[in-house]
Amino acid sequence: MKIRWSRFVLLCLLFPAILVAQTKTHNAVTVAELARHFQSPPPEYGPTVTWGWNGDIDSTIINRNLDEIKHHGFRMVTIEAGYNLPYKYLSAGYFQLIKYAVYAAKKRGIRIWFIDESKYPSGFAGGRFSRECPNLRMQALIPIMSFKVKAGQTINRKIPPSIVSAIAYHASSNIFIPINMGEIHWTAPKEVGEWTLLLVGHAFKTSPTRSSSNLTKAKDTSNSLCDYLNPNATLQFIRFTHEQYKKYIGDEFWKTVVGFRSDEPSFSYTPWTPDMLKEFQQQKQYNIKPYLASFFISHPTKQEKLAKADYWEVFSNLYRDHFFKVISDWCLKNHLEYEDHIDHDGPEDVKTMMALARCEGDYFKDMRYLQIPGIDVIWNQIWPGDAANFPKLASSAAHLYGRSQVFSESFAAFHPQPNIQQLQWVLNEQLARGINLFEIMYYPSSTRKIPGYNFMASDSFPNVMRTLSRESYVLAQGQPTAKIGLYFPTSSLWLGDTLAAKSVWSIATTLLDKQEDFDFVDQQSIDSIMSLDNGCFTNQSGQSYNTIIIPSIKVISEAELRRLQTFAEEGGKVIFMGTPIFIETTSFLKAVDFTSVNWAIKESSGKFTQQVLNALPPQDVAFNKPCPNIKYIHRHLENGDLYFFFTSVPLKLGRIKNQINLAH
Repeated sequence: MKIRWSRFVLLCLLFPAILVAQTKTHNAVTVAELARHFQSPPPEYGPTVTWGWNGDIDSTIINRNLDEIKHHGFRMVTIEAGYNLPYKYLSAGYFQLIKYAVYAAKKRGIRIWFIDESKYPSGFAGGRFSRECPNLRMQALIPIMSFKVKAGQTINRKIPPSIVSAIAYHASSNIFIPINMGEIHWTAPKEVGEWTLLLVGHAFKTSPTRSSSNLTKAKDTSNSLCDYLNPNATLQFIRFTHEQYKKYIGDEFWKTVVGFRSDEPSFSYTPWTPDMLKEFQQQKQYNIKPYLASFFISHPTKQEKLAKADYWEVFSNLYRDHFFKVISDWCLKNHLEYEDHIDHDGPEDVKTMMALARCEGDYFKDMRYLQIPGIDVIWNQIWPGDAANFPKLASSAAHLYGRSQVFSESFAAFHPQPNIQQLQWVLNEQLARGINLFEIMYYPSSTRKIPGYNFMASDSFPNVMRTLSRESYVLAQGQPTAKIGLYFPTSSLWLGDTLAAKSVWSIATTLLDKQEDFDFVDQQSIDSIMSLDNGCFTNQSGQSYNTIIIPSIKVISEAELRRLQTFAEEGGKVIFMGTPIFIETTSFLKAVDFTSVNWAIKESSGKFTQQVLNALPPQDVAFNKPCPNIKYIHRHLENGDLYFFFTSVPLKLGRIKNQINLAH
């Protein structure tokens, strides 16, 4: 149908409702069901506010804060344990305060999330791993020592058992040095000059943490994180934290207490765990030890780069299965939700995306088992006049894995702080990219009556939050509808492919500017998670993609290519916006050269040529003139459709004569 903009409301919602259930998934709901619950959606759909516990908090302050928070339009809070509390974090006194807060919230109809740490990143249990379980602390693979070796010089040296790999290198050559029975015996070639011998090993080394027990408030290494890659360490983290909450307030799980949120788990160094070599051998079927030292030299060979990519894939699998899945499984068993955002999940510049792959492994594997995938909007990353598309990472993960809610921690460290209009702009930008559960930073608990974030003092703020509650609720219902899958090139990022990072986000921006909605799809989704039938990949939300766009990449797996070929032969469209170099077989190390395929559309320029545009599916929303500033999201209901539109620049409706077509 055609609708003139002069008569069209930019916020187009057919309002939903479903019963709240653990691990909320996509449901077929009717317009009538949506309308029935629209005025007062369940509080679990948010928004929530970060309630920072600091200072001499007591029952009086708890009650005053909850009354003030509810006045501001919130019916859900997220408690973060902070500094100078009257009781030590995770002590009996602390949990008595928590218990009081839970029942005080219950009286007011307020739901509660808990951040699973005393500040961040998650996983140090307020310093208890350093104090009580030092053997389960985070470990890293690091350079241990290096020294110069002259041409023809012989080295005979005993080395510590923690050293696992050695390499000798100079400007034009690298040589793996064998380690036998804890000793190195090597003679430098005579025909070249001086060599550097580098010895690499594992050590207890943590990413920096900011802990409420660290009274300097510094982010440092005094409180070590647990070993995220060791399931025993994750289970100990749960015993230190989650199980203690259960002991005191377990009878309110999935009543007043909604779930737990992790905050920015991350690796600042090359990850290591005691079982790494065994796990690597099982997954990749070769010995990685000779290659480990090459991770730390400036000019690795092609084979060394490929071996490092294998290592990053194994680390990503362990991170997914031994940290995120273990916590998620515990939450599911206890009728709770688990949400998280990781580090470096935005913005979409090349430096950040390379850091995302380096420090977090694989974003989509990290989100695989979470009930609510998330991102962090911090430091004015989204701001009027400065839109960003990285929230599509979280919404795509939710769609791929059948999750109905998508989380954003928003407004931390915003300088300047937004006024109420700017706040709405930032929220709407995210809603239009699929975010539908917001944690608003920040309400500090203290003896003061007025919160620290100025926008909460606005008279219109409570109404903005009530409106956001309705928007978030309805946009969590029904089924996502994008038909385009845009391949996210994590494995190429592991190979240092900065062009892949540029390419994928350039394509993402162009698609959204043309109102061509998409989801990111990843390797695990294409090669195994999504079903494939009649030229459609179908994700766990029941949403089908009939077009897959591959950005400029260095590598793609053999398994992915097989499924993409079947997809294309059944009628799906595969568009290569560049030419890969390698095909990963059983491992990256055993990759073979990419050969041309005759079943895909190839656009080596990486541009949206007419050939590419013709291959895209029919537009869900079409304008008769370009409107790149308008973004939208569409969800399908049992007997209707829901559209949300947002324009990032003000529209003078009386002067706009464009028309749009809405597909039905």
